[in-house]
Amino acid sequence: MEVTTEILFILSAVGVLNGLLLAVYLSVNNRSRSIEQIFLILLLIMISIRIGKSVFFFFNPLLFQTYLQIGLSACFLIGPSLYFYIKSGLENYTQIPKLWSYVYGLLVLVIVVGGLLYPYMKFPNEWRNFVIPYIIYGNWTLFTGMSCYLFWKSKERFKEKPLFWIVIIGNCAILIAYILSYMNVIRGSYISGSIMYSFILYLSLFLLFKNKNKSNVERYKNRKIGDEQANAMLAKMENIIESSGIYKNPELKISNLAQRLNVSSHLLSQLLNDNLGKSFSTYINEYRINEAVKKIINEPYIKIEEIGYEVGFNSKSAFFTAFKKIKNTTPLKYREALLSSLK
Repeated sequence: MEVTTEILFILSAVGVLNGLLLAVYLSVNNRSRSIEQIFLILLLIMISIRIGKSVFFFFNPLLFQTYLQIGLSACFLIGPSLYFYIKSGLENYTQIPKLWSYVYGLLVLVIVVGGLLYPYMKFPNEWRNFVIPYIIYGNWTLFTGMSCYLFWKSKERFKEKPLFWIVIIGNCAILIAYILSYMNVIRGSYISGSIMYSFILYLSLFLLFKNKNKSNVERYKNRKIGDEQANAMLAKMENIIESSGIYKNPELKISNLAQRLNVSSHLLSQLLNDNLGKSFSTYINEYRINEAVKKIINEPYIKIEEIGYEVGFNSKSAFFTAFKKIKNTTPLKYREALLSSLK
């Protein structure tokens, strides 16, 4: 390869690699991933596979045709991933709606089964003349158009979210580059899509990590949880806590409970603060103190310190402080008052 060609190859390939690494990082770095983040991960994976195919095919036209099919199949899912990413940025869902799962699953089924029945290796002309322009690029264009409409209609809500602007503008630019390349309108537009992807990826990385330490209050102040959704989340949380006795774990963190609820820690914190007016520690300590009261009543001769440890406190002082805050008395005085009432 010539020096210029080598530079283009390196820039494009590094962008693809970093896109996949970013998807892996977002997947493993936060166990309680938001719906928004899940579709961003899917978008990164699909577009990285598609761009990767382009890079290697551009510099090696004899690339094995199965790899071409994998790259083109991933391209079929770029548009849907973008659409659900934009839509999840507008709604505060705690789990992926069933309709979204059905639509995305159906699209995966279509491209996988279709690829198995009509593989690129056996039907290259059909793929070049029909599958790629009408099914793959058509689906990408359709969902991109829907995404742009949804985004533009709600653009005021995305003013403080520059990453969404970069992602949707970048997707449109890459899509246009590939369509122009397919139509042979502009020479070199095929590899330019890969170069654009690298640039957009690094800009997105900058925005992601720039906002990493943004306060939770600032992130969620304009995203109130609806009453119906909040009630459903609270009911589910109470059921998990009461059935599992998770509050008895002295090492319990908000991230542990958020993971069981399949929501982010920030969203759970917002739910407790906005809808119950309590912090996570106060909410959990109420369960612990209520359990401690039951033990004081039913097991009057057990040591107070032991009760504290059994219900989830990791020290006597923490137990006494929480008990006093919630019951306006100490556990010892509570027991004494209880015994006096029984005489």
